[in-house]
Amino acid sequence: MSGAHPSHDAAHHDAAHADHGSTRSYLIGFALSVVLTLASFGVVMSGLVPHDLMMPGIIVFGVAQLVVQLVCFLHMGTSPSQRSNLAIMLFTLLILAIVVVGSLWVLHNMNVNMMHPTSHMMPVE
Repeated sequence: MSGAHPSHDAAHHDAAHADHGSTRSYLIGFALSVVLTLASFGVVMSGLVPHDLMMPGIIVFGVAQLVVQLVCFLHMGTSPSQRSNLAIMLFTLLILAIVVVGSLWVLHNMNVNMMHPTSHMMPVE
């Protein structure tokens, strides 16, 4: 059956490879990942970044690395062949955010509403 429609098979073969990255995109993704990882270590190890800016710096570099890996290695994008994957990923992130924020909210409210021991409640030895 593949011999009956050679142009269809070639088009399908080309479309299947269009979704995969080239060696160049993998090398760029790898190089960017290494640079972002070294930048994260540099934020902590160099001592040049103030202590209260370390965590935001690490988060920024981590999110940037996540985007690089999604685009370069998982080939997430807005092309028509990738829109369903992108929608599924965004929905997964939404559910994850709801679970994390909800858990933090519940734990915060539990901490606020708990009876904390005071000095008159402590046993005297």
